[in-house]
Amino acid sequence: MATHSPTADTESVLNHHLDAFADQDMEEMMADYTEDSVVITSTKGTFRGLDEIQTLFEQFFAEFSQSPVEFAMDEQQVEDDIAYIRWHAETPEQVYEFATDTFLIRDGIIETQTFAAKTTPKNED
Repeated sequence: MATHSPTADTESVLNHHLDAFADQDMEEMMADYTEDSVVITSTKGTFRGLDEIQTLFEQFFAEFSQSPVEFAMDEQQVEDDIAYIRWHAETPEQVYEFATDTFLIRDGIIETQTFAAKTTPKNED
């Protein structure tokens, strides 16, 4: 019997996604999505297909490329084709007090991702 593990495949894609985000490597980031992928966010709306999803990550890369940035992964769980992360961060623009992403990953592709966060903007006077 084959030892194929959906959880291992899901974890591999999740780790690739997290590494690409940390490296701000747009090409590698977008390799995890297709034209059929959807990213649903609590703050920025819904993004469908490669062009819209890239636009979303361009916004995040612009914010997270500023210095200083503190980022901490609080929880990571993978079960079959679902991955869940919970994290918090602080950028020069805002504090991410609580943030969470859930990923539906099939055949090596993020089909659906949700993102929600409680953020507090920083007031730069």
